[in-house]
Amino acid sequence: MVDAQHYWDQMYTERNASDVSWFQAEPLTSLNLVTQRSSNQSSVVDIGAGTSSLVDELLHRGYRDVTVLDAAESALGQVQRRLGGLAEVVSFIAADVTSWAPPRRYDIWHDRAVFHFMTTEESRSRYLAVMDAALESNGYVVLATFSEDGPETCSGLPVRRYSTEELVSTVGPRFELRSSHREIHTTPWGVPQPFTWVVLQKIGLG
Repeated sequence: MVDAQHYWDQMYTERNASDVSWFQAEPLTSLNLVTQRSSNQSSVVDIGAGTSSLVDELLHRGYRDVTVLDAAESALGQVQRRLGGLAEVVSFIAADVTSWAPPRRYDIWHDRAVFHFMTTEESRSRYLAVMDAALESNGYVVLATFSEDGPETCSGLPVRRYSTEELVSTVGPRFELRSSHREIHTTPWGVPQPFTWVVLQKIGLG
């Protein structure tokens, strides 16, 4: 088993933020999907955020209840330094999402490219249990994984690929599909990677 915190901390220590395959100069899809389903009064948790600038963009739009979670403390440190004084209004959590105990509930759960690393039934079940515990009733999940024709590995680790139907089925019946689309992400070195995006809404209490 990979020690997630050590693995990803080393990744962000040894590489520049722009030298990883998932780097985006602007997180446009994430930003659009999150803001379409929330207001700047909403609470947002960004899972596996790395050094993404989604938090910067949300802060610039007046959001003040943003939590950034990543296994790599080194990534969170880079974001804190980049934000400067604005970092004081953000909650930073260094944790493996599958063992995280959410201290509260959020309106929006955002995950671009973490869930597809859950390649066992146990890891998927733990992830989904944490997501359920962290999300308000009627809250939204904004989730992206590699598509069924996407890469089979990422950063040396295996991934599980999904169509929209497979992703919705895996997340389970407590979450209803509100939108979906396919996106081609181009890595910094020009390799196309197809992603499946879904927006799901949590139905029911608890």
